[in-house]
Amino acid sequence: MINQTLAQHVCGIVKTLFDVSVVPTQIQIQKTPADFAGDLTIVVFPFVKAARKSPEQTAQLIGENLKQQCDTIADFNIVKGFLNLVISDIYYVQFLQEASVQTHFGIQSQNSSQPMVVEYSSPNTNKPLHLGHIRNNLIGWSVSEILKANGHHVKMVNLVNDRGIHICKSMLAWQRFGNGETPTSSGLKGDHLVGKYYVLFDQYYKEEIANLVSTGITPEEATKQAPILLAAQEMLRKWESGDPDTVTLWKTMNQWVYDGFEKTYQTLGIHFDKIYYESETYLLGKSIVLSGLSKGLLQQRSDQSVWADLTADGLDEKLLLRSDGTSVYMTQDLGTACLRIDEFNPQKMIYVVGNEQNYHFEVLKLVLRKLGYTWSDNIEHLSYGMVELPEGKMKSREGTVVDADDLVESMTDTARQTTEALGKTEHFSEDERQHLYHAIAMGALKYFILKVDPAKNMLFNPKESIDFNGNTGPFIQYTHARIHSLLRKADVNDMKQPVNTVIPLIDKEKTILSLLHDFPDVVQQAGDNCSPALIANYVFDLAKEYNSFYQDTPILREANDAIRQRRLQLSKLSANVIHSALTLLGIEALERM
Repeated sequence: MINQTLAQHVCGIVKTLFDVSVVPTQIQIQKTPADFAGDLTIVVFPFVKAARKSPEQTAQLIGENLKQQCDTIADFNIVKGFLNLVISDIYYVQFLQEASVQTHFGIQSQNSSQPMVVEYSSPNTNKPLHLGHIRNNLIGWSVSEILKANGHHVKMVNLVNDRGIHICKSMLAWQRFGNGETPTSSGLKGDHLVGKYYVLFDQYYKEEIANLVSTGITPEEATKQAPILLAAQEMLRKWESGDPDTVTLWKTMNQWVYDGFEKTYQTLGIHFDKIYYESETYLLGKSIVLSGLSKGLLQQRSDQSVWADLTADGLDEKLLLRSDGTSVYMTQDLGTACLRIDEFNPQKMIYVVGNEQNYHFEVLKLVLRKLGYTWSDNIEHLSYGMVELPEGKMKSREGTVVDADDLVESMTDTARQTTEALGKTEHFSEDERQHLYHAIAMGALKYFILKVDPAKNMLFNPKESIDFNGNTGPFIQYTHARIHSLLRKADVNDMKQPVNTVIPLIDKEKTILSLLHDFPDVVQQAGDNCSPALIANYVFDLAKEYNSFYQDTPILREANDAIRQRRLQLSKLSANVIHSALTLLGIEALERM
């Protein structure tokens, strides 16, 4: 917006004054630090040499010309090579008038037919979703919505890892120790029931390893020779060969898990445009590998295993097919990537996967390139850090993960207790109360996770996340509800009057208008960086500044009609932007709390 206009003016001024040709993207414009007077700062150091003047003199010349040419500049000051610009009140008031009539200010309509494919969730069907999966799902869903807000056509997809040795471990344990237990007979969600047997397998596996070690076998050999592991490996071979009994058991237990997953997704407000299953893509991956082998692009060892030699590219050799012909994760990822290219012809494929898989995606792109798929450069790994608890790391095999369903239930209960303690639900029906508690709990959970840069590891503290006064989702939700309460009390005619452009702004009004003005740029930056954290931290800053404005500045009590009207329109636009920002994070913007 204003940055582009200023950059164009500076280009012309620099050409006229110093005979230097530059383009707008070369002009460095940034927010003026809070310690200095001004709204925007232009860095003039790049022009000092051509100007043959000091940084201060160069800035003075550019500032004088800018003020003459651009009526949005009210004043300027100089600090060394930094030109600090004061934007006029008239510009901000006109912005308020224009933005207030836009239905979705800061949000672009779809302007691209070629989609971006965003893969997230990608669970294994041997355990329920846990806190780590929650971060994955929330990042994937929010990034998808942010990309849509930037005009992109987005396909949100899920790849369910429904085959492999880990799946067979749960199946084998249920077969041996389950006594026919089902979700109906046990009262457990299907994913919880299957996860129970995954943990049970690990317990028996460790016992067998210990027994073998006690007979003199080395621990390393014991991990390979444990009978229960050998049985699981044999089950995998039977599955891949289509053994009817094995396939029937696999279908039954997987369906239990799918039903459980769907309930959790609904609770989190997560959905997908398409769900892929590894069992349906790994064969395509195998055919791609075998084709590459026949063309001499891959190597087969004496044990019949197939490998990609990536040593010339600074990596190592990568196994693509085991000696018994079974697939590895990389095999199915090759097949899935090719399948999505055929289906969607995407401009980009974004994989939301934890940072422990950084090497995997580096290899995936390189193997695809080696096999002749030039579109591999369009693969992007959105790598995110791990989630830890105050108690330390989680371990699925040992059953020490934080279960997603249990966490949501616990947070909803905390939201109920906190809200009731504040006495804010007196006029709510029971259904409205339950909806409110869930919305606050989800707002707390989603905001606490999404406010952290995806690339960073994070410590999740449920108690901190639900505070109504801190840097939390409930604080922002409450601010939105507070504004709507104010607007309900306002005279509707005040909202329809044109904003007076003559009356000067007070500092708090200008601060909020400056933040509102930034929203489209923040949405764009969040899309460019695939970072919901930029949206989350922005909307907190806006809510914080609005609350300060609300506490210290009369709005409905303002005697001057024109000022009251302007402050109400500012409040309404603030509510709209908070609503849009929260929506991009998957958080409900409540109107009553």
